[in-house]
Amino acid sequence: MQMPTIEEVTQEERTLQFTKFDNQTALELGYQLVQLAQNRRAAVTIDITRNRQQLFHAALPGTAIDNDEWLKRKINTVYQFGVSSLHKQLEMEEQGRTIEEASLVNKFQFAAAGGCFPVILKGTGLIGTIAVSGMASEEDHQLIVDCLTDFLKLA
Repeated sequence: MQMPTIEEVTQEERTLQFTKFDNQTALELGYQLVQLAQNRRAAVTIDITRNRQQLFHAALPGTAIDNDEWLKRKINTVYQFGVSSLHKQLEMEEQGRTIEEASLVNKFQFAAAGGCFPVILKGTGLIGTIAVSGMASEEDHQLIVDCLTDFLKLA
């Protein structure tokens, strides 16, 4: 899988937005993400939050507690910077710096690594996160994007 460009990721963030997002939305989206991961035989942990409240969490076979630690760091990154964690990864790579150097954040609490996508409510802004951990950065990110594209019927 080829790494997307920062422009492509920015476009995904502009396009993949919600008109409503409640507990039921998170549950339905979570189940769909689990199904897609299983279809792809992906050993991932999935997490969905709204205003930092965990609304959905699933750890598929082959995952470990390390995946949960990565999720926390990616989620913190999205809430802190308002963009997907892959967007932040690409930005840091472009600058040739780490997230710690660029933003003075703790590397044990933040990760510029793909796999967490902002839940953006149209007309409101960032209200939550959808996160996946277990594959390569761009694969974690793409699983979310593919699922959202279908979930939001944008294909």
